[in-house]
Amino acid sequence: METQSTPAAGSSDTLERVLGRYQADHAIDGSIDSDSDGVHEQLEVIFDQTAAQRRRASLTPNNEKRPSSRRQKTSCFVHQLLEEKSMSGQWTPSKDGLMNERKADKDTPEDHQTGDETPRHTQSRLLTKKQLSDMAFGIRELSKKLGHIRLLLKVRNVFLLTKAHDKKLIANTRDMTHYLLQNTNEEGQPYIVWVEDTMRDNAVFNAKGLLDQDPSYKDRLRYWTNELCAKKPHTFEICIALGGDGTVLYASWLFQRIVPPVMSFALGSLGFLTKFDFDKYPNILTRAFRDGVTVSLRLRFEATVMRARPRPQNDGYRDLVDEIIGDSSDDSTTHHPLISHNILNDIVLDRGPNATMSSIEIFGDEEHFTTVQADGVCVATPTGSTAYNLAAGGSLCHPENPVILVTAIAPHTLSFRPIILPDTIVLRMGVPYDARASCWASFDGKERTELTPGDYVTVSASRFPFPSVLPLDRRSEDWVDSISRTLNWNNRQRQKAFDDQKSSQKT
Repeated sequence: METQSTPAAGSSDTLERVLGRYQADHAIDGSIDSDSDGVHEQLEVIFDQTAAQRRRASLTPNNEKRPSSRRQKTSCFVHQLLEEKSMSGQWTPSKDGLMNERKADKDTPEDHQTGDETPRHTQSRLLTKKQLSDMAFGIRELSKKLGHIRLLLKVRNVFLLTKAHDKKLIANTRDMTHYLLQNTNEEGQPYIVWVEDTMRDNAVFNAKGLLDQDPSYKDRLRYWTNELCAKKPHTFEICIALGGDGTVLYASWLFQRIVPPVMSFALGSLGFLTKFDFDKYPNILTRAFRDGVTVSLRLRFEATVMRARPRPQNDGYRDLVDEIIGDSSDDSTTHHPLISHNILNDIVLDRGPNATMSSIEIFGDEEHFTTVQADGVCVATPTGSTAYNLAAGGSLCHPENPVILVTAIAPHTLSFRPIILPDTIVLRMGVPYDARASCWASFDGKERTELTPGDYVTVSASRFPFPSVLPLDRRSEDWVDSISRTLNWNNRQRQKAFDDQKSSQKT
């Protein structure tokens, strides 16, 4: 990336501006994913040096020579063995080391077939353990860097998202659309506003009334469809969501891979994910487009439903444990991928309309964790820890934690406690072949799919995180403030002090 430093205009602080290109997609081993069609989005990055913290020694040059090493040979057997192996370069790979080079799930022929000539991106469930760890580590490092910089987006195309059946929110969307159409960006270019295709004939939105006010609005008021979001997400520089947390989840569902930065205005019920006050939207948008935004990358999961292939009735007994981690784990003919989703909140496996409880096998990498007898299992991201996971008795989790939360729903045991796993693990949950009933899987509350005996779902960290725009003035206390405001977290009357303590404080 070529960089150039220029002083920031109109600011007393010394700011370093770096002009470059932001590659919206993430690549493995330096390869560029073809899903982004090779399109990159220009932006400007501002490093605010007033917020940076450095060691004092790094501010002044140190010309002294580094002292020579005086390390003595150790008498520890382990260190001696490590030194001998390092000098000889001969290492015997362990079982864990060999597993790091193995793909986490079955690599079926369907994983390499597409309906067009575009190569298909490698799903995270088909990465090796090392590749998955490197990918997750890279996303975390990028998220840390984005938390300390401001991104100046070259905004021209604004994507507006709201509830299509809420008349009040549609009226708010019309007000914001009119405001954006009346204004220009920092380069003097008028904004192009994209609204949902259903707004074209909506009486409350009244698109015709907007177009009659100014003939130039006709070319700049455009309509998006689900297909456009899936195939050309790079069309939009920013997504503005008007509603509650469900509207933000809908944005994640629309943009299954590349996601533009999402700025959410609180017009819903609770608002864990909605950060901005709609009443102040003119000032908020002006400041965001002029001074830049701070982005937080939220972890998403990639969930894939693996359907069991039918076998002849006389083919013998089938065991799901054997087909996932046993001798048949490399047999690609046992299952095939059905659907795949990137989710922001959770994947839920439940008993659905069945009257009996579910039987679910849970696997982590190459280990069989347990068999759950319960109404279901909720696998949540840190963002989804305040949703179904919370209702099922799971832990609250800060969104920056790189973890997977697993919580049973009404388990028929007293000993099943919620567990927290690292995001580098590949989790698989399936219905055993001898189960009495099937299960149902839902992904962020959508795409409900029946899992018959023998089917399973893989869950792993997604290559496509969710970029959420944060307020510049209160990003550090954002999460704690949200759980205190919405859930009244640890809200109780303060304990009274003893009378003698009050008298001693007065004296």
